[in-house]
Amino acid sequence: MTTLATMTQPTAANNDTMTTMTPNSTPITREYISQLFELPFMDLLLKAQTIHREHFNANEVQISTLLSIKTGNCPEDCGYCSQSGHHRDKTKLQAEKRLEVDKVLAAARRAKASGSSRFCMGAAWKHPSKKDMPYVAELIREVKALGMETCMTLGMLDAEQSAQLAEAGLDYYNHNLDTSRRYYDEVVSTRSYDDRLDTIENVRNAGINVCSGSIVGMGETREDRVDWVYELASMPVPPESIPVNLLVPIKGTPLGDKVLSEGELPVLEWIRTIAVTRICCPKSYVRLSAGRESLSDSEQALAFMAGANSFFYGDKLLTTGNASQSNDDRLMAQLGLTASKAEPSVVPVTNAMSGSRSHLQKI
Repeated sequence: MTTLATMTQPTAANNDTMTTMTPNSTPITREYISQLFELPFMDLLLKAQTIHREHFNANEVQISTLLSIKTGNCPEDCGYCSQSGHHRDKTKLQAEKRLEVDKVLAAARRAKASGSSRFCMGAAWKHPSKKDMPYVAELIREVKALGMETCMTLGMLDAEQSAQLAEAGLDYYNHNLDTSRRYYDEVVSTRSYDDRLDTIENVRNAGINVCSGSIVGMGETREDRVDWVYELASMPVPPESIPVNLLVPIKGTPLGDKVLSEGELPVLEWIRTIAVTRICCPKSYVRLSAGRESLSDSEQALAFMAGANSFFYGDKLLTTGNASQSNDDRLMAQLGLTASKAEPSVVPVTNAMSGSRSHLQKI
């Protein structure tokens, strides 16, 4: 039987062949990723934690806060999402207009005071319109002025929009792949898998850090999870941040109803996915996102042991619940985890008199 230690190197005829390597120079192929998933659980976590410690401070985690700046009535039909206008008759989610800048900044100040280093802002759009761009650019500049890293998730972006966000100083842009290409049509029909990859490429080309992850437990197979990890690992540069969400099944959404009827994914399979992601993308932050509020302290500890080193603070993630801040503080203390400091990007500034370009210093 082929094992991780004895597996042969892929040949040129193998479509999985690529230049991406693990730290021990093993090519990352679908076969390799599949074998990682099959490892005994403790062996997998040991391997993931060992690799994690080679690239990050062992007990340091990055903390983000997520705020919905425009909620509901989204034209997309994502089968897991309560914000989709296609499901609103069943989910009964009340749509909200864009939040005023002052309200967003007040939330950012609270997030910073609580210990978050990054402030993430999400809008239920297929893509931002031309009239939305000055608004989001102002939010980026004002939040950065507080000394926080900024992240946004606004839907699809073209090259021009990506450049505008980069000019405003955006640190990260989130655009999840959600699942494998094969299972994707079971999740959403209003944008293609290639649409998502195009947005990620536009963001990358603009010089913005990429945040892109998945939602596991939507009815996909382990093979789909293998393919999703391979998709990320085979990018020219893997995402700097990778959220691994565990589906929160929302009644009234197609995938939520499916999972509530057929049964939820075992938590240990989600933790396996985190560990495999850590091994295959060793330099990326791996974030615990949706689904964490239902987990025990022990399950969350295993997720950190598997190589997760980022999570969301706050009682709410867009429209779904999240672990309470007090519980997070208690758990971090018990596990001996500390929060990393913000490292916002440097924003270029033009001198109005000379026209020369300089840079604001990091705060």
